[in-house]
Amino acid sequence: MRDDHRPYSLKILQRKFEAFWVDHFIRPQLDALGPHAMMMKPWFLKLYGRQISFGDAVHVIAASDRNVRLTTWAMHDYQGMIDIQNYVLICPGVRIDSASSVTIGEGTMLAAGAYLTDADWHDLYDRTQAIGQTAPIVLGNNVWIGDGATVCKGIHIGDNAVIGAGSVVTRDIPANVIAAGNPAQVIRELDASKTLVTRGALLADGPGLADQMDSLERSMRQGKSWWRWLRSNLAPSRRD
Repeated sequence: MRDDHRPYSLKILQRKFEAFWVDHFIRPQLDALGPHAMMMKPWFLKLYGRQISFGDAVHVIAASDRNVRLTTWAMHDYQGMIDIQNYVLICPGVRIDSASSVTIGEGTMLAAGAYLTDADWHDLYDRTQAIGQTAPIVLGNNVWIGDGATVCKGIHIGDNAVIGAGSVVTRDIPANVIAAGNPAQVIRELDASKTLVTRGALLADGPGLADQMDSLERSMRQGKSWWRWLRSNLAPSRRD
């Protein structure tokens, strides 16, 4: 469909239903969930295991064909942990698997299809043994993991670093650089003379941002009606 014909009242109902779903089905599965979380289609966020926590204003975008899946494993001496800090963005298809720990710093963005895994999941020589080698992953603040990139066990990525789409990160990446490739290598440094605007700068004032978003929704949906929305779904035309 070319345009979103949902009237303001329908958008608010959908937002309230998503908030209800988060409070009743997502929050009980988390060790912590900070305020002002925004989760789109949270029924496609799949959580498995203990010790998964979300900070303030975490945004999750899930889809029917690209679930977001976070898994911690508890087996023998292993106990996974996933710590997602404030203002993190998680896009459709992101997967995080942990048998030790994965820490994602403030303002970090995980693009669609990104995969973080802190273990091999099978022993190198005894393929019947689960977990295998495992080592913590730490992503600094304001890291950007590109579409379809993989971050392997034991990796530390410094603040503000950008990992190119489709990259495989097998060694540490320093702060303030762009890295890409398989294995990922530093391509260049970020320009220190340019101001870096973070997600935290936008999302720190949760109530104020909510009011701004509501005003924007009202303005964008003026003239949109339930009838036009129904018609566009039942009998779409080029006007839609």
